[in-house]
Amino acid sequence: MNARDSLRIDSDESRTRAIDRFVGLSPQYYRRVFHRLDEHVGFALSFNLPAAMFGPLWWGFRHLWMQFWVFLFLETLAIVQVSRGLLADLGAERFARADRLSGHAAARLKEAREAASQGADNADVLMESAKALAAASEKALAQAEELAAQGPFLVVIGIAMLIAVKLAGGLLANRALKARFQKWRADQGLESGVDYLQGTLMGCFALLAAASCAYRFTVTEVPGWLRGVPVDPQWRRNAETWVDDGFQWLTESFSGFFGGITRMIRLLLDGMEVIMVGTPWPIMMIAIVFLAHRLAGFRVALFTAVALAYLGILGFWEQSMLTIALLGSACLVCLVLGIPLGIVCARRRRVRNIVWPVLDLMQTMPSFVYLIPVIAFFGIGKPPGIIATIVFGMPPVVRLTVLGLQGVSPYVREAAEAFGASKQYLLFRVDLPLAKPSIMTGVNQTILMCLSMVVIASLIGAKGLGEAVLDALTYANEGKGVLAGIAILFCAMILDRIVQGRQRSGRSNRT
Repeated sequence: MNARDSLRIDSDESRTRAIDRFVGLSPQYYRRVFHRLDEHVGFALSFNLPAAMFGPLWWGFRHLWMQFWVFLFLETLAIVQVSRGLLADLGAERFARADRLSGHAAARLKEAREAASQGADNADVLMESAKALAAASEKALAQAEELAAQGPFLVVIGIAMLIAVKLAGGLLANRALKARFQKWRADQGLESGVDYLQGTLMGCFALLAAASCAYRFTVTEVPGWLRGVPVDPQWRRNAETWVDDGFQWLTESFSGFFGGITRMIRLLLDGMEVIMVGTPWPIMMIAIVFLAHRLAGFRVALFTAVALAYLGILGFWEQSMLTIALLGSACLVCLVLGIPLGIVCARRRRVRNIVWPVLDLMQTMPSFVYLIPVIAFFGIGKPPGIIATIVFGMPPVVRLTVLGLQGVSPYVREAAEAFGASKQYLLFRVDLPLAKPSIMTGVNQTILMCLSMVVIASLIGAKGLGEAVLDALTYANEGKGVLAGIAILFCAMILDRIVQGRQRSGRSNRT
């Protein structure tokens, strides 16, 4: 026996011992299965009967929790279908509706006959209403009978689905366990063996879930404790009162602070409106096209000219300039605050740990929800609209600034420090230039996210193209809404192309 054969035998013995330690139960079976799966390059047929029979219970015993939840959901769904087909009164709700409509039709028919006997003018109207109610009752009755006849079909579907899920579980079990075994060999801190206690608890949970769901979808009258969480409604009213009092206290106590922020934003917005709206339209149009040409090239300049012509010809010029003034003010504040904050977060882990959950909150909270504190603290109008836009648009530039600075090679920084570079030199001459692509991507994303707030900000008094879209939604004016939406799209595309062109220009200059 040569050295290679000896090493191979030692490796096989080590793998066998590892499999025995990992599986705990039925090691001989899993040795054969894992060996057969290793020998096949493609798909090897392997069926685990216990996994097929016990379903989620087996996956719980084997610590395969993702598969546990998937198969629990699928098997519960199949059991619910079988239970509905066998036990549920499928057409009960429709039958009850048909009875109600039939009663209303009979009452209306009686009213119509009395009105006809008295020569009332509304006799014909009442008769037509009675006929309509009778027709609706017949339709509901037909639907109820159709639903009631679906019981056997649901039973067949549920049984077929349950069999399919069981077969899929048996076919996938050994492969999934082998994949976990490979992860376990790389990291033996992972759970292995068979956890009877945890598996039994999760099996009881699976049984409870299937039984409660089957009961919920088969009974006609669902108990109140199962339909909703049994709570005291007074708790919610007390919480609402507490929140209202808190907002009122903050508004009264910090009115000067909130007023100062409003005045500063108003000054910035007035300056932007003087530039964007007050400047004669030919001058502004030529300036924007020239800027697009210098930063992004001839094609973007041509597209910009066409888009601006659309805005002008259809009468959206002033609203577009108001929108860009609002957008420009919000983006300027986002960049002035966001980039320095991103630099601090990239250099200070503790600051980043504090700021990151706040950014998550700003990005995940629905826009209409944080309009509530904005209105409470700042009222309505353009400045509150800008503040709401800032809250929504700042996270991308902060996150991507951090990402860009963390991506700077430490070797480049060490080389600069070796030549005596100061912290200011490192920041402004090394870190920021190398992180510029990521930062500019953040700037681009901030601009587009701010522009996406145009319609929402119009709900609290911000003017511009969002107001036109809001009016179209209010009065169901499809044409006006579509044209205003295209105008917003053109504004977004112009800004996006200009910013991307500037980024490409910066890269080409460096090369």
